[in-house]
Amino acid sequence: MITLKNDYLTVKINPLGAELTSVMDNESHLEYMWQADKAFWGRHAPILFPIVGRLQDNQYRVGDQPYTMTQHGFARDREFTIIDQTATQVSLELSANDQTRELYPYNFILTLSYELVDHQLKTHATVTNPDETPLYFSFGAHPGFNVPFGGAPADFTDYQVTVSPKQTYQRVPLVGPYSDTQHSVPLDLNQPLVLDHALFDHDAQVLTLNGRETTVMLSTPKDDHGIALTVAAPYLGIWSPYPKQAPFVCLEPWWGLADDVQATGELTSKVAIHHLAAKQSFDASYQITYF
Repeated sequence: MITLKNDYLTVKINPLGAELTSVMDNESHLEYMWQADKAFWGRHAPILFPIVGRLQDNQYRVGDQPYTMTQHGFARDREFTIIDQTATQVSLELSANDQTRELYPYNFILTLSYELVDHQLKTHATVTNPDETPLYFSFGAHPGFNVPFGGAPADFTDYQVTVSPKQTYQRVPLVGPYSDTQHSVPLDLNQPLVLDHALFDHDAQVLTLNGRETTVMLSTPKDDHGIALTVAAPYLGIWSPYPKQAPFVCLEPWWGLADDVQATGELTSKVAIHHLAAKQSFDASYQITYF
């Protein structure tokens, strides 16, 4: 386990999946991150690559060649290599090999960097295409946060999600696990979204951000502690498993979507897929402030 530490926070990252597993306040010893209780959800903050969400029947094609890949891709279950590390920063790398090519025929280099600055953890991802042919992929993050955090006594329904800028966002509905991009619906977020398990009876709330810088804060009036995630991504998912009464919620920046309900199965035409030209790189970043 990799440990980053400064005067305020101690962070732990597992090289398996480059997964953030713990963010603890040094003074109060309050743990912000969901601790992967398998009774609810056995992960902390998986990295989503080379897809976000689920493929129809877990299948896709590149040309005439079919492939099988499970939800959110394989990066979350692969060992990353540490390429640089200091007391407050680490960079990890995953690249294509014979095992990944059985699931995904492209060569790639995925680099994840975490940097601890005061009360903030900055995350930066780079996808590099080392080949002479285009690379098709999606990327996302899936951090889960304890609700309640464990400070003042509070329940799940005492928490709220506040989105800035305050406005009405377009929400991508899910039909089962698939995106219905043709029937987006408005979601008024001029006021905080009060958490309730029933919010997730149709899976995640998926907001369309259109790449505009957005800050999403998870907090409760009963406690001074909270988190604020800032990102400029196309989409953001808010999720907690239903009908389980799970004591956590995920705030998920996405550069991709689950297959559309009308998906053809061809990866190159998948909804929200990224096309990366030969020898080019793609960058994504987000910051989470813990208070």
